[in-house]
Amino acid sequence: MTDFATARARMVDNQLRTSTVTDHRLLSAMGEVPREAFVPAGRVALAYSDVVHPLGSGRYLAAPAPFAKLLQLAEIEHTDRILDVGAGTGYGTAVLARLGAEVTALESDAELATKARAALAAAGTANATVVEGSLDGAGLEREFDVIIVEGAVRSEPSELFPLLAEGGRLVVLIGTGGSAVAHVFVRSGEEVAGRSEFNTSLPPLIATAPAETFEF
Repeated sequence: MTDFATARARMVDNQLRTSTVTDHRLLSAMGEVPREAFVPAGRVALAYSDVVHPLGSGRYLAAPAPFAKLLQLAEIEHTDRILDVGAGTGYGTAVLARLGAEVTALESDAELATKARAALAAAGTANATVVEGSLDGAGLEREFDVIIVEGAVRSEPSELFPLLAEGGRLVVLIGTGGSAVAHVFVRSGEEVAGRSEFNTSLPPLIATAPAETFEF
C-alpha cells in the first residue's frame, strides 16, 4: 500500500525545492493536497511521480515542478480571488484554494468538471466553485486578482485580460515543447503589461470552442 504522506513529502523535497520553488505557503499547500485523489484510478501509484497524467478528453495534469513554478510567479495572497482556467479534475484548484480566498475553477469538459467537483468535495475544499464553460472566460462577469492557465497556449490569451482586477496577475505558459516561456501579465489601469520569466514545459490546453481566438 502506497504511503501517500511520505510520497507528498518527497515530491516537495525532491521535485519542488530543487526546482527553485521557495514560497513556503506554496510548498505547504502542495504538501497537503492529496494528489492521488485527482489522477485517474489506474495511475494512483504514480500520483507523485515527475510525470504528466492524461485525464481524458485530450487534457492532462501537469508534473508538479513546472506547475508549482508557474503558481509561484503569481505571488498569491490570502485575500486573492483566483480563476483557474482549464481546471481538469481540480488538483490545481485545490492547491490554489489553500493559497487564496476563493477559486473559480473553469473547465470546458463536462465529465472533467463533474470529477473535479467530486474530488474537491472529497478533499474538503470549501472555497472553490467549478464552473463549466468556455476556456476563454466568456460569460464570466466578475474580476479576479489572479488567473492561472493550466496548460500551454500558442499566443497571449488576451481574451482573459478583461477579467483581471486592478493589479491582477495572469500567469500562462506560451509556446510549445521545451521552448515554451512562462509569462506574467499585470493589469494597471486600462493597460495590461507582460513579462517573460523562464522556459518550462506543460501539456497544451486544448480548445473546445471554435470561437476562441487565442490558439492552443
